[in-house]
Amino acid sequence: MRTETEMLDLILQIAKTLQVKAVAMSGSRTNPKAPKDEFQDYDVVYVVDDLDNLTSDLSWLDLFGKRIIEQEVGFGHRRLFLMLFEDGNRIDLTLCPKDHIQEWVDSEAGFTVFEDPEHLFEPYSQNLERYWTPPATETNFVKACNEFWWVSAYVVKGICRNQLIYATDHLYGICQQELLKILAWQVASARGRVEIGKNCKYLFNHLPVEKEKELSNLLDFSSLDKITQSLFDTMQLFHREAQILAQKMGFAYDKEVAEKMMRYAEEKLPNH
Repeated sequence: MRTETEMLDLILQIAKTLQVKAVAMSGSRTNPKAPKDEFQDYDVVYVVDDLDNLTSDLSWLDLFGKRIIEQEVGFGHRRLFLMLFEDGNRIDLTLCPKDHIQEWVDSEAGFTVFEDPEHLFEPYSQNLERYWTPPATETNFVKACNEFWWVSAYVVKGICRNQLIYATDHLYGICQQELLKILAWQVASARGRVEIGKNCKYLFNHLPVEKEKELSNLLDFSSLDKITQSLFDTMQLFHREAQILAQKMGFAYDKEVAEKMMRYAEEKLPNH
C-alpha cells in the first residue's frame, strides 16, 4: 500500500501535469483529531479552468494507479471521481471550476490548501463546525420526538406485514437516527457545541461505554423477530433518554404520546 507521502506527492504531481489552478484536501486526513488508519480517503479537489476539456478524455485518471472500482458523480457545477485502487488506497477527486469554489467549500467541514499560486481560496471561509452539534432547542427536540414516535408506527406496520426491508429502513434509517440526535444533544447540553463527525462516527467518544453497547444491541435486523425486539428496545431507550434530556434542558416532553405509542406497538405485536 502506498504511503500517505507517496499519495500526496502523486496527487500534486498529477495536478502539475494537468496544470490545475489550485489543489486542496478535506476530510479526516486534514483533521488532527481523527483516528488514523488505512481506510481514510484522500478527499481532494482540483480547481480547474476548463472542466469540459479535462473531462472529455479521462485517460489521465490512470496516472493514479490501477483501480478496482470507481464511480463518477455530478454535484452542481462539479464532477466527482471516486476511485478505489488495487493497493487499498482511495481517492475522492473533485474537479471544480474556479468560478464555483464556493460550492465545494460549502460542502466541506474544513480543508487544507496545498497549491494555490493565484490565491483563489483566500476569499472563502471554512465551515470547520459542519459536523458539530449545538445544544438542542425545544422546537428541535419536540420535532425529533414527534418524528420518532410517528415513524415507529410505520415500523409496526412493516413487521405486521412481514416486510423486513420496509420495517428495517424505517427503524434504522429514521427512528434510530432520531435516537442518535437525542444522545448527541445530551453531550452538547453538557459541553456546548460538540464534534460528532459525519454519520455520528465520533459520538461515542463522548458517551459512556454502556450507552454504545446499548445502541449496538439494537442493530440486529436479521429477522422479523429481531426487528421487533429492536423496535421495543429502541422505544424504551428513546423514552428514557428523551426524558433525561428534557429534564436537564427544561423542555416539555409528551410522555403520554410516548406511552400510547408503546402500548400501540405492544397491541399490534403481542407475541414479541
